[in-house]
Amino acid sequence: MALDTIDRSVPPIFRQGLSATSKLVMLGLLSILLMAADHRFKISQPIRSGISLVLAPLEWLSLQPGRTFQAVTQYFGDLNQAQDAAQVFQSRAIAQAQRLQQVEQLTQENAQLRQLLDLRAEVAGPSKAVQVLYDTADPYTDRVVVDRGQLAGILAGSAVINAAGVVGQVTRVYPLVSEVTLLTDREQTIPVMNARTGSRHVAYGGSTVAGSLDLKFVPAGTDMQQGDLLTTSGIDGVYPPGLHVGRISRIDRRVDSSFARVQATPVSVQRGRHLLVLMPVKDWPAKPEPLAETQRATGTKGKAKSPAAAASSPGATP
Repeated sequence: MALDTIDRSVPPIFRQGLSATSKLVMLGLLSILLMAADHRFKISQPIRSGISLVLAPLEWLSLQPGRTFQAVTQYFGDLNQAQDAAQVFQSRAIAQAQRLQQVEQLTQENAQLRQLLDLRAEVAGPSKAVQVLYDTADPYTDRVVVDRGQLAGILAGSAVINAAGVVGQVTRVYPLVSEVTLLTDREQTIPVMNARTGSRHVAYGGSTVAGSLDLKFVPAGTDMQQGDLLTTSGIDGVYPPGLHVGRISRIDRRVDSSFARVQATPVSVQRGRHLLVLMPVKDWPAKPEPLAETQRATGTKGKAKSPAAAASSPGATP
């Protein structure tokens, strides 16, 4: 007999319980009853609260990775924003400091320009305001380059001053710029006069002490004191008389020498960028002719008689 013809169903004597359909219907009705009772009497609320209390640590632990990642991301984002803000504030602070320095510089230049304008009104003769561009490259000279030259009417030999006094002299003139030699240069000389005593001397630059002037060939017995003011004498025809040059800082009178070593400190140290160039005076009186040439031109010999002598001589008409 074939195996597939064998009946494999459970014998009726072994069947127990309800059928699957009955169970489904009964469980469905029980579910509906429980839901209605829970909705009406809230019988599952304590159960839910207990389960929620038990599961709370697990829920907190499961949320930590996401919260940690979010916190780290926010930290680095805030750090970048703080760094950007700090950089912006630092740039603004540097810009404001630069503007403040420029304002201070402009204020000082404005004050210097006002002093130059006042000095320009006091100085007789034409003058031109110039601006210092840079120092010359030669380390053995004290010279600066200004921003005006031949095209602006600057002439070689012009005196250069500022509000404090004499700065130097224009020594080289180019079409657009000029070269100014300061008083402290070793090749620069200037005739000066002691404002207290009226004695005249010549000040030389290039002293052994940096930034000072030397008064050479000063007799040891000359009335001179430390602090005496030296001004331009005006006898050279370059510097107008009365401009401040320096003050005597050291007097060394030696017994074995007939001349004293005198040093002076310039009162007008080249500072600032604005200077005033005084044009050379062209209307100086002509030099007197020698006596011999005058006599040959007039055809007379000997000394000229005074009017009183001529009036007292014989044959003179009253």
